[in-house]
Parts: sequence; structure tokens; C-alpha cells
Amino acid sequence: MKKFLSNLRNHYADISKISLFVVTVVLLVLIFPKEGRFKYEFRKGKPWMHQDLIAPFDFAVLKSAEEIAEEEEAVLKQLKPYFRNDLELVKVKREKLIQDFNSKWSSEKGDKRRFEKKKEDNLRVCLKVFDSIMQKGIIELTPQLEGKPGETIVNVIINNVVSERNLGEFFTIRSADSFIHSFLNSTEGLEDDMLKGLLENSLFQNIRFDPETTENEKKTLLNGVSLTRGMVQSGERIISKGELITPAKFQVLESLRKDYEANLGGSAKTIGIMIGQIILMAVALVALLLFILFFRTNVYAEGKNLVLILMVILFMVLVTELTVKFNPAYVYLIPVCIVPIIISVFYDTRLALFVHLIVIILTGSLVPNSFEYIFLQLFTGIITILSIVKLERRSQFFFTSLMIFISYSVIYTGMNLIEEGSVQELKLNYFLLFGGSAVLTLFSYPIIFIFEKVFGLITNVTLLELSNTNNKILRELSLKAPGTFQHSMQMANLAEAATYAIGGNPLLVRTGAMYHDIGKTRDPLYFIENQSTGVNPHDELTYEESAAVIIDHIVGGVEKAKKLKLPEQIIDFIRTHHGTRRAEYFYMLAKRDNIDEEVDESIYTYPGPEPFSKETAVLMMADAVEAASRTLKVPDEDSINKLVENIINKQIESRQFDNADITFRDIKTIKKVFKKKLMNIYHLRIEYPE
Repeated sequence: MKKFLSNLRNHYADISKISLFVVTVVLLVLIFPKEGRFKYEFRKGKPWMHQDLIAPFDFAVLKSAEEIAEEEEAVLKQLKPYFRNDLELVKVKREKLIQDFNSKWSSEKGDKRRFEKKKEDNLRVCLKVFDSIMQKGIIELTPQLEGKPGETIVNVIINNVVSERNLGEFFTIRSADSFIHSFLNSTEGLEDDMLKGLLENSLFQNIRFDPETTENEKKTLLNGVSLTRGMVQSGERIISKGELITPAKFQVLESLRKDYEANLGGSAKTIGIMIGQIILMAVALVALLLFILFFRTNVYAEGKNLVLILMVILFMVLVTELTVKFNPAYVYLIPVCIVPIIISVFYDTRLALFVHLIVIILTGSLVPNSFEYIFLQLFTGIITILSIVKLERRSQFFFTSLMIFISYSVIYTGMNLIEEGSVQELKLNYFLLFGGSAVLTLFSYPIIFIFEKVFGLITNVTLLELSNTNNKILRELSLKAPGTFQHSMQMANLAEAATYAIGGNPLLVRTGAMYHDIGKTRDPLYFIENQSTGVNPHDELTYEESAAVIIDHIVGGVEKAKKLKLPEQIIDFIRTHHGTRRAEYFYMLAKRDNIDEEVDESIYTYPGPEPFSKETAVLMMADAVEAASRTLKVPDEDSINKLVENIINKQIESRQFDNADITFRDIKTIKKVFKKKLMNIYHLRIEYPE
């Protein structure tokens, strides 16, 4: 038991990382639908590459989406919209007309008895005209009726009784107004102006559109459209080997596939399906784990890297599954190419391609027409990776988005030509989906920013922003400690060139060099490169105090960097650029003046840690070499060679690079680069042999 616990403790990091992959497999299985997959792949316009296919059971042949759409369109042409005669409102309006007539008559004629007979005649004619119009009806003109001929039949509901009537039988507001004018003009002895005004004000559309009843009728008609045409009997030959898959054959095969998967998903084989999914998911993620373990050990070293990668995979699979459930037609709207963008920005292009392959294989098993989907996403992903190999500007995201749209469109056009043989079959909505996917890919920039903060990672875009000498922090350094700023600039050039030569991250080491001495802004005059008056504050301090001030620029630099919220990767350069070496100058003076006493070496030793990467190791070398080169009285080729060799060899002897993944071959290359760069700085020519 003790041995088991000991092994568990010793391999805790590896076990926790493998557990991440196990959890991811479980989550993927939960996301995936528990339905079987048709075991044959087929494409329209291609020959059937499998053995003769015999129907395993009876199934109905489904109509294509185009056929169903045509039939639905034909059925909807037969739809007769429903209107309802609002009799209650007619009564209310009629009573209102009588009241308005009486008020109008009283105001104009008064209540004289000699006009009583004329009043009754006018009211009778007014109501007769109103009743005639309402009996015939004024129809509400809806968008469905615009431009329709008078013979168009509509359904009118009166007291829950439906009757069919021609559109031309009804009045419109305009035709009802014309009827009022013609009727009153042809009748003598009336108060025409008064009656016309009253009747025009009383007009309203009493035959009103009934959307609810019309929609129910529409649903009834659409439900009557059959989704199938014909049957295939069990044992019937569906297609022979080598036979071309015509549109008709394709529809039969597609019908068999859907019926087969539906029956398999709902059967007792669900457990078997789940086991199969577990196996396939495990194989995919084990392949990813092995790739990272053998070829990207730096990524495997930190669990947060694995969390980020697995989280991206899970998210994309989840989005695809939800989209397929909601509407498979929107599958190509999903910005799948965000995956290679994010992975390549944080890590490298090879890992990005591998992760992209895993994602499209997993999502490809969820979507219809998986071959077309995988082919399209694979090559678009490759183009995406190539377009963002060197991310140095935000504008590259827009260029990448454009390349994604172009790649999708070109590949889709080629695949459609293979299947249909004509560009006439190209569908505009696919190009709209491709455009939407390309636009959604632009969200990779804010996502990358969020991941930087959450996972403590850093990208080239951030490094470029930090290395800009016009930013607030570096401007402060140049003003408060100009000598230190110039030293940082010079060593940044040295470190960048050397790091590039050994295959490190030049931009990272350059940015680290710019910030490695920001701790000197606290007491800049205690550092010789900033002393321009000839006054040295160290003359008034003991050697221990001087060493403490010098060493404190490490601690102070780290504190200042954290306060400024610089990335940890940059703070690492501040911590490690002196490693665990001594403040040699003051240590040697203390030993010289205290020959009979033991000098406490720890007082003069930097807190460390030692460099632990190529970049931090190169920075330590560049820092020491650049500072020492300023002390050369005669900066010739021989003195520069000796200087570089002596300083770096002493750092090796003090075991400063034991934790860094740097080789002696790398160090030899770094020395060569430093010598060449220093000779260029001091404008030296190579000394030719005699």
C-alpha cells in the first residue's frame, strides 16, 4: 500500500493530466447522440464502391427536400384565406351612424316639424346605402390578396358558417365610396353633402382577415403532403457494385440510412453504440496525447495547456451537436477555423493542424454528408494556419477571415461541380453561411485575449505591444534610467539574434530584455550606466549595503512588473537574468578588505532562480556580455572573443544553465552570434590573416 501511495505521489502530475483526457472522453460520449451510424459511405454522382446492397427490411423512400418544397408550394396555391364578417361591429357602427345623422340634422336644420318627413326620407336612404354596403361587405386587403384577380375564391365565416365567395364580390373602401357617390347623385331630394360625409365616415372593413383559421388550414394542407414516395421491399436489390449513384438512387440510399440509424438508435444496441463511441473517442484523444507527449513536451509539461486544448475541442463538438439538433442546414455557419487559429497563436502550426484534424473528425461524425464536411474543413483549416503563421498585426485576422471565405467558396464550388456538373445548382445560402462563418472567426481575437488572462499565456501580438518603446513603462525607463534603457536596447538586439539562431522565440526574448532591468527605476543612480555627474552613491555605503541595493533591483523589478500586470513570462526574465550568481564586484572588494574574516557569500548572491528555458538562458548571457563589453578599453576582435568566451564559460562553470533546455551546440552558436554583433556595434572589420 505504501509503495502504491508512493508511486501515486511521484506520478501525480502525469495521472492528473491523463485524467483530463479521460474526463474529456466521458464528456464527449455524453455530448454525442446515442444512435448508430450507417456503415456505408456514398456520394451523389459517384459509383457505388461496396458490394451489392440488398434491402435488409421494408422501408419507405423519402422525397428529397426539393420535391417536398415543390409539393408544398403547389398545395399552398390551393389555400383559400379565411375572413370573418364582424356583425357585432356592423351593429355598433349602424347605431353610431343614426346618432351622427340626428346630431348633424339638428345642427343644420333644427327641430322644425315641417322637415320631419324630409328627415325620415334622408335617414332611410342613408341606412339603405349603409346596409347595402355592409351586406355585400368591405374586405380587408392583405398582402396575400394584392394583385389577385376578382375570381380568386376566399372563405368567409358568418356566424360560424363558412361560405366561399369571389374576391370581386366585395367592396373595397374606395369602391364603397364610389358606390355612395353614384347612389346619392342618382337620387333627388336628398341632402347629398351631409349624407356623403356621414356615410364616408362610417365606412370600415367588416370582412376581416382571420389569421388563426388561415394558419390552421395551412398546417392541415402541409400535413397532407406525403414525405415519402413508394416502398422498397425487404430483399430487394437497391444498388449494385460499380453502379452510378443517380439522384434517384441517392434518395433511396439516404432513406435507408435514416431508417437504419433510427431503428438502431432506438434498439437495445444503445449500450453497444456507447461502447463504440468510448473506444473511438479514446483512440482520437490518445493519439493527441501521444503527439503532445512525444513532440510537444513543453506543452505537456503544464496542465493548463492541456486544459485549454481539450476545452476548445469540447466546445466545438458541443456547438456542432447543438446546431445539428436545431437545424443541420446551419452547420457551415459554425466557425470551426477558430480552433487552428487559437492553437497556432498560443503554440505552433503543427499542433494546430493536429488538433484541427481531431476536431473535424469528431464533428464530422455528427453532421450529414460527413465526407464533404471533412474535406471542406480540412483544407480550409490548412489555409487558415498558413495565413496566420506569423501573427504580428491585428489586421491579419481580417485577412485570415477573407481567406476562410474564399477557401470555403472555392472548395464548395468544385465539389458541387463534381456532383451536379453545373454551376446552376450552386446555392446562394451556402455562400451566406460561409460568409457568416468567416465573420464569426473574427471573434478569435477577443477569445485569445480572454485565454491569455485566464490561462496566463502570451501571444506575439501582446509581445509586440509590450516591446513598443513608446509605451508608458519603457518611456518611464528611458527617462529615469537612460543608461539602463540603452543597455536593454543593445542586449535585446544581441539576445534576439542569438535566440533566432538556435530556434527559440526571438520576440519573447526581445521583450524580456526590454523589461529585465525595470527594477533599476527605483534607484537609477546606484547603477553605473546611469551615473553622468561623476558622483557614485556607493562611496557612502558599505559593501554589504551596496550589494543589497544592486541585488534589490531583481526583487523590486518583480514587484513593479506585478503591479503593472506584466505577463508571468516577462517577469521570468527579471527573476532569472542574474540567476544565482554573486554581485561579484562588491564581493571581491569585501574579500580584499577582510582577508582574516570569512565573508558571508549569501549576502552577495542574487536570489535566482536560474534560467529554465532557452530564452532566459540567452538573456543571461546577453546581459553579462553587453555590460562587460562597455569596459573594453580596446574593443578589437581578440578582446571581444576573449570577453565572450570568458563570461559565458564562467556562467557554465557556475552551473547556471543546468535547468535550461539548451545544448553546448546552442551555446557555441550563441557565442558566435554575440561576437559578430559586438564587432558590428564597435564597427570592427574582420582581421585578415597575413
